[in-house]
Amino acid sequence: MIGIKGTGMCALAEFLHHEGFTISGSDTSETFYTDRILQKIGIIPKLFSEDNITESIQLIIYSAAYGDNNPEIKKAKQLNIPMKSYPEMLGLLSKNRISAAICGVHGKTTTTGMTGTIAKALDLPAAVIAGSAITAFDNSSILYNGEKYLIAETCEYRRHFLNYAPAVILLTSVESDHQDYYPDYASIRDAFIEFCNTLPDNGTLIYCKDDPGASEVADKVHTIRSDIRMISYGLSRDADISAYNLYTDQQKQFFSILAIDGQQFSLSIPGIHSVVNALGALVLTSTLYEMEHMQKPSQKNYEKAAHALACFSGAKRRSEYIGTWNGISIYDDYGHHPTAIYKTIKGFKNFFPENRIIVDFMSHTYSRTKALFNEFAHAFSDADVVIMHKIYASAREQADPEVSGELLAQAIRTTGKTVYYFEEPLDAVPFLHSFLKPNDIIITMGAGNNWQIGPALLEQWSKSNE
Repeated sequence: MIGIKGTGMCALAEFLHHEGFTISGSDTSETFYTDRILQKIGIIPKLFSEDNITESIQLIIYSAAYGDNNPEIKKAKQLNIPMKSYPEMLGLLSKNRISAAICGVHGKTTTTGMTGTIAKALDLPAAVIAGSAITAFDNSSILYNGEKYLIAETCEYRRHFLNYAPAVILLTSVESDHQDYYPDYASIRDAFIEFCNTLPDNGTLIYCKDDPGASEVADKVHTIRSDIRMISYGLSRDADISAYNLYTDQQKQFFSILAIDGQQFSLSIPGIHSVVNALGALVLTSTLYEMEHMQKPSQKNYEKAAHALACFSGAKRRSEYIGTWNGISIYDDYGHHPTAIYKTIKGFKNFFPENRIIVDFMSHTYSRTKALFNEFAHAFSDADVVIMHKIYASAREQADPEVSGELLAQAIRTTGKTVYYFEEPLDAVPFLHSFLKPNDIIITMGAGNNWQIGPALLEQWSKSNE
């Protein structure tokens, strides 16, 4: 497996390990949280080298991040070893099971984690592949509770999800993103329409009614495919499955569901969007339960689902709690799109209304930052202080002199926010060491490497306490 430390690749390695494959893999020398997961299943990644590729290998799976310039891919082609990209391999697995795909611009990983958590509680014979480590999966990226059903997080980038063969699709959200591949909203919307149209006859599309893009995709699919069963969820009373009586108390969210009488649900992770994700997970697991047992879940099943959601504590880099020192709490979140940033910060503000919220953000890709510049500038309305850094560039794009982290910092200042700028993330650590005070909440956000700030702060505070 070439690029085995990637989140999806690591999850696939775990899955194939359960299936009885003998696996080796390679990557860069950089340490990731996936190193620990791989070590747990006996895989120590080697560094990229053509010497790793021998004729004894029966199949090569490579991360979509690597191409013909990788020495191992070159060698594999010379030896004519069969090769599959990560999306192709995931697609191949989906064809051998009753498969469900969780897709959308936001909320995929958390929704997948919640779905797996509920599926386990209902004892569905399903394997679940998530895009990050899930606490409820024993800090792994997969849950293996059987092989009849496959539930997987699928990616829209470069239409990778078209490799997947779903019987059921859960669509969380659709809006402009990945501007280096989808130049405008219409292009990414049409990719989701194309994917939903791959559903088999009488397949099921579950979609978020609250999200305009997801609703538009569902409407357009329905005009083309009247055979597809449509189920909507959300806070909207027009949704088939709708939440009501939402309130937050003692850092917990409580809600009820119109279609499930007499059962209160709760979550210990912040954000109204988390409630919406939970609704989607409940609809998907209920749909699969019905397929398995030829009847709808009972009240007892929903009690089990409610207990599972109450215990759900999130995913790696999704509102993840890092640690506390002297009353200062540190969290880390992968949010790198303006909508995700806005909803996540608002969720923290609802959970901690009396605390000062400091957000350390590192924008990811020049193309996304440029295309959504104004949206980024206004995404931090619920933060009290914002720390900014340079743009975390992608290997797939060139630097753009028309946009920078510093320009975005200036734009956020014009909205009335207090903003500090440090080119490199770790340069902010000495400042934060003296700036933060008891009861502060600091959240490192983005798909860059500013997550390093949290551990660095805890280490510095620990040393100063000695």
